[in-house]
Amino acid sequence: MRLRIALGLLSLLSLLLTPPLAVAAPVTDNTFETTLANGMRVVVREDHRAPTAVQMVWYRVGSIDEHDGVTGVAHVTEHMMFKGTPRVGPGEFNRRVASVGGRDNAFTSTDYTAYFQQVPASQLKAVMVLEADRMRHLTLEPIGYSKEIQVIMEERRMRTDDQSSARVHEAMNAVAWQAHPYRRPVIGWMSDLEQMTVADVRDWYRRWYVPNNATLVVVGDVNHQQVFGWAKQTYGAIPARALPARKQYEEPVQTGQRQLEVKAPADLPLLVMGWKAPRLNDPRKDMDPYALEMLAQILDGHDAARLPTALVREQQVAVSIDTSYDSTNRGPSMFMVQASPRPGHTVEQLEQSIRGALAEVANKGVTDQELARARSQLRASEVYKKDSVMGQAMEIGMLETLGYGWQSSPLMLEKLNQVTAADVQRVAQSYFKDDQLTIARLVPQPLDAAALAARAKRAEAVQAGGRH
Repeated sequence: MRLRIALGLLSLLSLLLTPPLAVAAPVTDNTFETTLANGMRVVVREDHRAPTAVQMVWYRVGSIDEHDGVTGVAHVTEHMMFKGTPRVGPGEFNRRVASVGGRDNAFTSTDYTAYFQQVPASQLKAVMVLEADRMRHLTLEPIGYSKEIQVIMEERRMRTDDQSSARVHEAMNAVAWQAHPYRRPVIGWMSDLEQMTVADVRDWYRRWYVPNNATLVVVGDVNHQQVFGWAKQTYGAIPARALPARKQYEEPVQTGQRQLEVKAPADLPLLVMGWKAPRLNDPRKDMDPYALEMLAQILDGHDAARLPTALVREQQVAVSIDTSYDSTNRGPSMFMVQASPRPGHTVEQLEQSIRGALAEVANKGVTDQELARARSQLRASEVYKKDSVMGQAMEIGMLETLGYGWQSSPLMLEKLNQVTAADVQRVAQSYFKDDQLTIARLVPQPLDAAALAARAKRAEAVQAGGRH
């Protein structure tokens, strides 16, 4: 399962969002943490509303840690984690989880790799034993690898090569980032996948899959002291190893607009505009990332938001438009707007309309009513996220793995509630500059019947290869 999980603060933290000026409810009452002797972090949140539990193991390693020549190895390793150990044969992990009515999967992103199981609470220890086993004893054999790498290459063909929008975003990242590893695709370049060996995967696994590079998150109908004891028995028995030194990659300051064009089979053109924007470094001191998150919500957080109202319904220059900004990363961020022009309109006309909408925010600002609407949307999503043990585990794991700590959630929510209309206008004036802009345009090409048939065949091959 290849993900660039781009949950910004507004979606990541809405779990505990409170109305403006209200006091955030404490999250420490039912959340407990410890660190095992081998350095593995353990965070447990007790939620006794249903007899279920989620276990997640987050490794602080993703495509950001790769180097040229072995791109995609983080994702390949994720696939191989389901190929068994001396104690648990290939596919047996999935079958055991399913046999108790549970579900499991994994995902790889630029910044981390994570594995999860949601099972009846009575089966939690059993899946902890399974997960600890493959942290230490993964079977990496040439035969199993040679089959799986073919599945992954088919996945790349289906999810990137066959998807015009994915090709645009891949090419855009390669142009927008010059020095930073975010320029490389999470799934890897095809030439690297073709040349990758099981030895490359084994080296990656041995370097990064160690307890002192992992966080265990458990949420559900559990007793935290009992979970701590089980964690000590299972994960605690795995020795720590020294981690490789992580280099800090500094992206050179962009000093001029960058543009690229991608030709691919598609029905409609596509325009993607991305401005360099700050990541959240210090949750307590920073303000611009929070203001940018609120701006993204005001522009495209609901059907009546500014961009769909102005460009899709009123001007009718676009058939669709999306805005995204993720401030919680290990690396730098971009504020992105993606849209397709309505037939009869050009990409150039659409670009000017987007620029006009952003200039209006910079020149005239936003209203207090728009800010209130954005907060109301987030409070509505709180109800749903509180009902999800998986959503809670995701929030804890991401905050921990990205270095913010799960305890920072109330502070981040408070800072979001402090964002004013003047803050939003200020960031619109500061960051939407052409010198920090990269523009990608998709030029549609015809798609023949043979190509459509090949796509369908590839999709079947990927589905047969498994869920992750």
